[in-house]
Amino acid sequence: MNIIDKLANLKKRYDELTKRMSDPEVANDHTKVIELSKERAGLEDVVKAYDEYAKTLEEIDGNKELMREGGELGEMAREELDGLEERKTKLEEEIKVLLLPKDPNDDKNVVMEIRAGAGGEEAALFAGDLFRMYTRYAELKGWKLDMIELNDTGIGGVKEAVFSLEGKGAYGNLKFESGVHRVQRVPETETSGRVHTSAASVAALPEAEDVQIDVDPNDLKIDVYRSGGAGGQNVNKVETAIRITHLPTGVVVQCQDERSQLKNRQKAMKALKARLYDMKLREQNSKIAAQRKSMVGSGDRSDKIRTYNFPQNRVTDHRINVTIHRLQETLDGDLDALIEQCKLADRAAKLEAATEEASAKD
Repeated sequence: MNIIDKLANLKKRYDELTKRMSDPEVANDHTKVIELSKERAGLEDVVKAYDEYAKTLEEIDGNKELMREGGELGEMAREELDGLEERKTKLEEEIKVLLLPKDPNDDKNVVMEIRAGAGGEEAALFAGDLFRMYTRYAELKGWKLDMIELNDTGIGGVKEAVFSLEGKGAYGNLKFESGVHRVQRVPETETSGRVHTSAASVAALPEAEDVQIDVDPNDLKIDVYRSGGAGGQNVNKVETAIRITHLPTGVVVQCQDERSQLKNRQKAMKALKARLYDMKLREQNSKIAAQRKSMVGSGDRSDKIRTYNFPQNRVTDHRINVTIHRLQETLDGDLDALIEQCKLADRAAKLEAATEEASAKD
C-alpha cells in the first residue's frame, strides 16, 4: 500500500468516526464517545495534512494544464509552480512524521521519581531544585500535582521525591527527562570558590491503567507504620503510612503524605503499578532497540543526560548535543525548548529507522 492509499484509508476512517459520534445511540454511551473521540483526535492532524496535500496536488495539475495551453495564464502558472512543488515536498515530510507510530502512553499522566545521587547535601539541594523545576513546569501547563512521597533534608534539599502529574500530554512531555542530571556549581558551604559536581536521578513513568497491569494481592507485602516528619501530632500517633513490597520483583513503594491510610494505600499502589508497567515497557523497548538504532527516549537511566553549569549559565543535553544559556529560566520551569528539541531528535531517529526498514523490505 502506497502513502496515498494509506492516507485515503485514514481519512475514510476519520469520516466514519465523525458519523458514528453523531449517532444518537453512541451519543448516549459516554464511554464509547470518549473512545471514538480519542481515536478521531489522533487522526485529525494527518487528515488535515492530507486534505492540504490533495489540494496542492490538484493545484499542481491545474497549473501544468494551464502551462500547456500557453499564453499569459500559462506564464503565471509557471511562476506559481515552484512554490506549489515546494509546498508538496514540505507536506510529504510532515506526513511521514505524522504517520510514524505514536507512543500510546504519551497522553497518560506521569509518575515522577527524583533521587539525590553522589554529592551529599549538595546533591540533595540539586534534587530539590529539580523537584521545584518540574512542579513549576506543571503549574505552567496547568497540570495537577499529587504528592506520593517526599523525603527532604529540612534545608531545601530532597533525598527522594515521588509524585504524579495529571494533565494532557504529561508523560509525552516528560518522558525524555529520565536519566542522570548533573549540576556544576560552587556550593554555599565552599569557602575556596571551587566548583563541585553533584548528581540526581530522574525517572518519568507512565501511569498504568488497571487493564495493563494486573497485580496479584498475594504478591504484595503491605506494612503499615506511623508517619514521620511534619503533619501534626495526629499523623505521628496513628499508623497511616503505607509501604508496599512487590515480592516477585522486589519493588518497594511507600506513601505517608496523607492522613488517611486508605489514601496513602491508593497512592502507593499507583506508584507501584507505574513502576511495574515501566519495567514491562523497558523490556519491550530493549528488544526493539536490539533491532534498530537507539532513540532519545530509550537510553539507560544510569546515563548522564543533562548538565546544569552555573558558572557558564548553561544547560547542555548530551543526548542531542544541544546547549542553551538560560539556566535560571530552565530551573524556573521553562523546559519547553529542551523538550521540543528532544521530541524532534526522537522523531528524526524514528523516521530514519522506518526508512531503513522500508528499504530493507524492498
